[in-house]
Amino acid sequence: MKISMDIELKDIPGQLVLALEPVSGLGGNILSVLHQRDKKTPAGRIPVELVIEIEEKRLERLVEQLEERGVSVVRTGEVSLRESMVVLLIGHIVHSDLGETIDSIDRTGFAEIVGLSLSMPGVDKESSALVTLSALGTKELDEALKILKRTASKKNITIIPPI
Repeated sequence: MKISMDIELKDIPGQLVLALEPVSGLGGNILSVLHQRDKKTPAGRIPVELVIEIEEKRLERLVEQLEERGVSVVRTGEVSLRESMVVLLIGHIVHSDLGETIDSIDRTGFAEIVGLSLSMPGVDKESSALVTLSALGTKELDEALKILKRTASKKNITIIPPI
């Protein structure tokens, strides 16, 4: 299972390696590490976000091993939306009920619109939006794009999918 985990490290050399060793020691696979060296938590620690694959039965042991090493485990959670894509919408996006367009994806239960960046050059002019879709997997992401295309087509909005 894929797990997202927020941990906090002491601000001394070697702490990141100290935190990653138990993951591999328990047969896990590190998918991403976001080490925010320039930020500090209120406790003066370094926040790190990990995404790992590990057997569910080993997660509790991993948390124990991290805490034994002085690593604070702030949050763990299953990564549910694994696939993402960004599409460009062009048209009268705001005036055609943007909320309904977003809801057409969100109510599927397998995909969500997780990002939106809108550009409106004028009240009566067409706008453009970069929309980030996320879904449980590739198949679900393709289905979400089909739903978005159908919804946009009814509203005369052009969709430019990723190449």
